[in-house]
Amino acid sequence: MSYFDNLRTFVRIFELGSMSAAARDQRISPAVASARLSQLESHLHVRLFQRTTRSLSATEQGRLFYAGACRVLDAVDEAEGSVGEVTANPRGDLLVAAPLWLGRTLLAGHMPAFREVYPLIRVRLRLSDRRLDMTAEGLDLAFHVGRPADSDLRIRKIAECRRLLCAAPAYIAARGAPETGDQLARGAHDCLNLRFPGATEFRWTLLGPDGPDTFEVSGPFECDDGDVLTDWALAGHGIVLKPVFEVADHLASGALIEVCKRTPPLPAQVSVLYRHRRHQDPKARLFMDFMIERLQADLAAAQDPR
Repeated sequence: MSYFDNLRTFVRIFELGSMSAAARDQRISPAVASARLSQLESHLHVRLFQRTTRSLSATEQGRLFYAGACRVLDAVDEAEGSVGEVTANPRGDLLVAAPLWLGRTLLAGHMPAFREVYPLIRVRLRLSDRRLDMTAEGLDLAFHVGRPADSDLRIRKIAECRRLLCAAPAYIAARGAPETGDQLARGAHDCLNLRFPGATEFRWTLLGPDGPDTFEVSGPFECDDGDVLTDWALAGHGIVLKPVFEVADHLASGALIEVCKRTPPLPAQVSVLYRHRRHQDPKARLFMDFMIERLQADLAAAQDPR
């Protein structure tokens, strides 16, 4: 086994805290992951983890070695990327995450064109409306809709996108069309919430005459998949908060109608996030440059469905 394979497996075991999770991440069996770790420990003549049948924790030597192993692997990745850049044949794997709608509707459609230009770059695309831990998931890039929380991640802004509140005509006929956030917060309306650990979309911030104001909202349904929320809204089950590009077709057809026009939600920022230590990776930079140009055009076209 390659010494660098052993290092990469050790780093993922350290970051994920699990032998089986690291094995799944690297697409190897737990037995291979264990063998790589054992080889590394034999080479170093130290124990990097304390292991029992139920737990795994890094030793002091393991914590010290992790920092050095990351520096070595970063240097190797940068060197390989530089060779690829110089030869005009960049190669290697990129693990990219994106929200479901953005990934399915926009990003995935541009992947074949990227492959034609850079055939030796393998892109693994993960789609989820959950906010993923980039380090724990081993992500190189993550596309994001919303205001990124303060962190040590680097951010490249793609576009500012208008957001709105909307509901089906049947819902408005039965319940009326709210005009202000106060009407939503009093529970007079059913609000469809994007909810998962750490989510804040059950607090809607609307822009009123005196500036932004945040309201606690509630409703009969919640989900961690934004497409499900759209389906519920189309079926007349409540009001949904969406970037306009996600519901542009439904607004144009009249299947959804904008409400609270005078007090709209704050716009959403579409960005791509990446870890600081990856920002020199030519593969990641090429993918970002390629996709950002195309996403900006797509999002601009979808800003106003009327």
